[in-house]
Amino acid sequence: MEKIKVISGRSHPALARKITQLLKVPLIPTETKAFADGEIYVRIKENVRGDDIFVIQTLSSPVNEHLMELLIMIDALRRASAAKINVVCPYLGYSRQDRKAASREPITAKLIANLITKAGASRILTIDLHADQIQGFYDIPVDHFVGYPRFADYLLSKKYKNMVVVSPDIGGVKRGRKMAGLMKVPLAVIDKRRANHNQSEVLKIIGEIEGKTAIIVDDMIDTGGTITQAAHILKQKGASKIIICATHGLFSGDACQKLKDCPASQILLLDTIPLPKEKKIDKIKVISLVPLLAKVIKRIHQGKSLGALFTWEEKEVSL
Repeated sequence: MEKIKVISGRSHPALARKITQLLKVPLIPTETKAFADGEIYVRIKENVRGDDIFVIQTLSSPVNEHLMELLIMIDALRRASAAKINVVCPYLGYSRQDRKAASREPITAKLIANLITKAGASRILTIDLHADQIQGFYDIPVDHFVGYPRFADYLLSKKYKNMVVVSPDIGGVKRGRKMAGLMKVPLAVIDKRRANHNQSEVLKIIGEIEGKTAIIVDDMIDTGGTITQAAHILKQKGASKIIICATHGLFSGDACQKLKDCPASQILLLDTIPLPKEKKIDKIKVISLVPLLAKVIKRIHQGKSLGALFTWEEKEVSL
C-alpha cells in the first residue's frame, strides 16, 4: 500500500503493532519523551510529506498525558506537510462529559473535539462513544463503530441456552436492544437512579431473568460499581449464568476486586485499552478489534465506502 503510514502514540503500542502487521506496512518511528518539568516532546523520525497518516492513540489513563501527546503528534504531522492526518482513537476519553447536567458545568467532549480538530486532524475513527451525538461535535468526518456485534458473534458461537441481553441502565437500552435483536433473544433492563458520580442505586428489573443466561452489555467498566451491582441483583433474581460484556475496560480503583467478587462467570472486553498484567483476572477474555480496524484503515486510505463493514445492521430484527 503506497503513501500510507501508521504512527503510534505511547498509549497502546501493542494494538498499533498488530494493525501494521496485518496491513503489511511499517510502523513509523517516533521520538517521544518528557522534559524534566513534565512537558511532552514528539518528533516524527521519517519524512511524511504528502502521505496519508494514521495516528493510533487511545485516550486511556493517564488520559491527560495521552491527550496532550496526541495533540502534539497531530501538530508535528501537520507542520511536516502530511496530506491527511487520520486519528484512530479506539477509546475517546472525556466522552461522558457530553452535556450540562448542572449549572456552570463544562461540555468537555465538545472541547476535546475542538482541540483535535484545531490541531489539524482530518478524520477521527473511534469505538463506542458514550453518547452518539458526540459525532456532531466534530467538524471533520467521524467514523463511529460499535462493540456489541463482536460480543454477539462470540456468544452465539458458544451456543448458550436461554440467553437474555440486559442493559444495566436506561441509558444503555438502545445498545441492549440492538444486541438482543442481532442475537434474536429477549431484552431486560435494570432501572436505576444515579445518586452521585460513580454511585448508583438499583431500583427494579424490567424483563424475565429467572433461569436464563444473562448477558450484561455496557460501553465501559470504570470503577465497576454499576455493572457488578447489576450482576449481583441478576443473581438474586435467579439468573442461571451471568456474562458481562463491555467495550472499554478502564478498571479504575478497586474495579478488579469488584469483578472478582461478583457472580459473573466471564467478562468480555475489546482491546480498545491496554490491560496491564496486574488487572488481568481469570474471568476476563479480550476480543480483538485489530481485524476490523485494519479493514477500516485500508478502506479509508483507498477511498472506499465503510458501509460494507456495517453488515450486522442487516441482521438486526425487531423485538
